[in-house]
Amino acid sequence: MKDNIFDKPITKKFEFDEAVASVFDDMLSRSVPFYNEVRQLIISIIISQEEENKKVLDLGSSTAKFLLDLNSQMKTNMRLKGIDNSKAMLQRANQKCQAFGANIELSYADMLDYEYKDEDIVVANYTLQFIRPIHRVKLVEKISNSLKDNGTFIFSEKVVFKDKVLDKELIDIYYNYKKEQGYSQYEISQKREALENVLIPFTIEENIQMCKDAGFKKITTIFQWANFVTFVAKK
Repeated sequence: MKDNIFDKPITKKFEFDEAVASVFDDMLSRSVPFYNEVRQLIISIIISQEEENKKVLDLGSSTAKFLLDLNSQMKTNMRLKGIDNSKAMLQRANQKCQAFGANIELSYADMLDYEYKDEDIVVANYTLQFIRPIHRVKLVEKISNSLKDNGTFIFSEKVVFKDKVLDKELIDIYYNYKKEQGYSQYEISQKREALENVLIPFTIEENIQMCKDAGFKKITTIFQWANFVTFVAKK
């Protein structure tokens, strides 16, 4: 379905409810620059490390699009799992996994409370930004502690810049991008208002420092378009 949620006045802050779940795949592909390419880049990295029974955990797995694409490309029997705290998202994810006959474990859970254990690869695509900063730092530390030696944490985030002039320029470029994807100025303004104080981005430097403080030894960026960045952190 086409994302037209914000073509009318908003009545609440942004949340991952049934209305969002019903259009989420379209929302991602039109709202996140190079979303499909970044998803494939992450999948390619995981495939390059592919081993029998290796665990891949997707945080905020939403409609399971990432895990389904990974499942269709892997050559060995990796163990794929997704967690999400939106029942609406999980319902759609389960329907899609059943339709494709994909062996993917999906769990209703809050990533802050989830019991991480002996993880090989953890992925979080545009999910940390919705977690309050104080809890976000603790979550990344929890993920780091749960990863096996040489484990990998891959995450994508919307970021801000200390240079406020540059930050404003990149935001304007991003809004022009959204217009090119068919969103009206009204829809863009409505969504921006709905996300205020819900989506709280860090700078690139803050994301890297957060990973260092959590115990990761190697942190690098592997993709950036304006204020959208993908990071790889290794123990």
